Amino acid sequence: MIIVNVKDNESVDKALKRFKKKFERTGVLKELRARTFFLKPSVKQRKQKERAVYKQQLFANDNY
Repeated sequence: MIIVNVKDNESVDKALKRFKKKFERTGVLKELRARTFFLKPSVKQRKQKERAVYKQQLFANDNY
């Protein structure tokens, strides 16, 4: 359960923004989306490798 204490003279928008950040950090939505369909372990591993290669290429191009 996420608890956000609203401070004195704090706007609701700021409190809501803090709540959204805390909620995002918990990873609930990410896991919910991952559970909506089943990925075979081999497919999941292939996607992870593709993502790693992509990140490596990004960092390699960044060093110039």
